[in-house]
Amino acid sequence: MSKYGVLPPWLVLDPLLRGWLLEDVGRGDRTTNSLLAADVNLGSARWVAKAPGVIAGLPVAARVFQLLNEKVSFEAIAGEGALCEPGQVVAEMSGSLDALLMGERVALNLAMRLSGIATLTNKYVEQIADLPAQLVDTRKTTPGLRLLEKYATAVGGATNHRMGLDDAVMIKDNHIAAAGGIGEAITLVRSQIPYTLAIEVETETLEQVKEALEYQADIIMLDNMPVDLMRQAVQLIRQQDGRVKIEASGNVTLETIRAVAETGVDYISSSAPITQSRWLDLSMKIS
Repeated sequence: MSKYGVLPPWLVLDPLLRGWLLEDVGRGDRTTNSLLAADVNLGSARWVAKAPGVIAGLPVAARVFQLLNEKVSFEAIAGEGALCEPGQVVAEMSGSLDALLMGERVALNLAMRLSGIATLTNKYVEQIADLPAQLVDTRKTTPGLRLLEKYATAVGGATNHRMGLDDAVMIKDNHIAAAGGIGEAITLVRSQIPYTLAIEVETETLEQVKEALEYQADIIMLDNMPVDLMRQAVQLIRQQDGRVKIEASGNVTLETIRAVAETGVDYISSSAPITQSRWLDLSMKIS
């Protein structure tokens, strides 16, 4: 599993977590508030895995409870990126029962979603673990959850692609059409961006690859190319400019990712670990 899953600071995440708590709690937890006085009844709980997978998101879950009551203690028994088995205790918490019950659903939802992403990501990564190519994620994320979903792919062993449109330049097919060509697009963009930004260009043919090389793209994406054509493109790029990084993209599956990696590309981008993952089933039990 990757060691590079780094959460954004709470300064960034807290407004999101507060919003999700407000969505769920609304004007108050009718059930819990009727049964328990706030910050009076103390208890403990544990989270148990109900399916095998990779754990991700426990620090976020802990923060959910602590936003409700800062005295809540949350101990992650399973580390981020750890494999879990059904029946395994992955976290234990104690404190005010009203906070534990009120935060249960939001905290579990986030951890199950992120763990599901980390689990599927790891399956993709395992397919190419002995090859130099790296799996990278995409911007196909759930609105509002991008920071956390991309954190989960990193926990699962992937490398993050750009977080947003301001991270780097990616000239895609529609940009090329709008600009009138790859050369025109690179020239226009390069005249206006900070020198620290990389320029990536999407290509579908060897002619487009040659044009991207001519205008000194930093990263060349081979989009939806058959494996044989992709292999030719990699060889062409390596021969002409060893500086250029190569990314493969388009309909990458668990069955095809290894063949793509064997062409010699540096990166393989796929939205599948996020868009096709299933939640990892976790449950909370008050003890």
